[in-house]
Amino acid sequence: MAADQSPRHPVEDRTAALIDAVRLRLAEAGAPPTSGSVAAALRAARPPLGGGDTLDAVRALHAELVGAGPLDQLLNTPGVTDVLVNGPDEVWIDRGAGLERASAVRFADAEAVRHLAHRLATAAGRRLDDARPWVDARLPDGTRLHAVLPPIAAGCTHISLRVCRSRPFTLDELVAAGALPPVGAELLAGVVRARLSLLISGGTGTGKTTLLAALLGLVGPGERIVLAEDSAELRPDHPHVVRLQSRPPNQEGLGELTLRDLVRQALRMRPDRLVVGEVRGAEASDLLTALNTGHEGGSGTVHANTAADVPARLEALGALAGLDRLSLHSQLRSALDVVVHLAREPETGLRRVAELHVLTEDAQGLAVTAPAVTFTPYGECATGPGWHRLRERCAARGVELPRSPR
Repeated sequence: MAADQSPRHPVEDRTAALIDAVRLRLAEAGAPPTSGSVAAALRAARPPLGGGDTLDAVRALHAELVGAGPLDQLLNTPGVTDVLVNGPDEVWIDRGAGLERASAVRFADAEAVRHLAHRLATAAGRRLDDARPWVDARLPDGTRLHAVLPPIAAGCTHISLRVCRSRPFTLDELVAAGALPPVGAELLAGVVRARLSLLISGGTGTGKTTLLAALLGLVGPGERIVLAEDSAELRPDHPHVVRLQSRPPNQEGLGELTLRDLVRQALRMRPDRLVVGEVRGAEASDLLTALNTGHEGGSGTVHANTAADVPARLEALGALAGLDRLSLHSQLRSALDVVVHLAREPETGLRRVAELHVLTEDAQGLAVTAPAVTFTPYGECATGPGWHRLRERCAARGVELPRSPR
């Protein structure tokens, strides 16, 4: 026997047999694998186990039939933000300081990883099979799921899970965590009160959604926020939020609802704040059009390496909607006010607000950004060429920013 295929403990064998028995009872009864139905099936199975073994069996049953299998213990570990599965014995976690290997957690084989991906996709109400070998969805407990099947994923099914906090971060908590200095929180709060349109830019895992949710929590309680997202990820602490979520096509290729469809519908729902969770397609054109037609204070996130790259990024997305370059830049200059860029420190893994830019134009009339405020990892800040423009835009909306953020 190979070294990595050590004999299983007798209790593990009995637990595995009990899981199969409970799964069979649930199938015969046609009951969904909820906590209650699993407990009832377990009682009916009358397991010949001792107290401690029964407790282990209950935990294993819950993880296998309701939870995330062997990943449950990682998802429930305080501080874990991401759980990544690259193979049966390649499980990684992120506690906010970079990736580390979870060597104590492994799957029986590649088929077990695929089985878990299928079950999680089903729990999220999404399709995952050879015809559509990927899924991006939200699990019932709020965890974000992304999974890719072979042959798209070489060798083994890949699973990515992002843990959702029970409540969103506040700006004060982000300040305490070092994500931005107190003066940065004051400036962002002023931008929200002034109803300036903003995009939060940054790379993957820099905290764009976290910051956006915190800022939306500052919106006045009398305002109506309408969210359009591919997967329902934003959960702002606000009393009036309407959530719209896109949908992939069914097996016949029908019924697809794109993010662009959602943005168009959101405009008919009397939004005080229109929010696009992530701008990454032709919906960029509809969002800019909305922000140019009286929908002030809109916001969203976009992937970009720097704040200065955002106009070029939106230009590429606008081309997907058939907008020519000059038309896109003309809309962009009048629609977008502020770009908030996030970065992640390579050594410490700290996610932080790096800079605030305002929109302006160059000699050719194209939209460009100008730095208003930059922040160092040590909480220091400095103003840039766009600082006076930012103060003027806020003052025009009745919000006075300090003469200097220092």
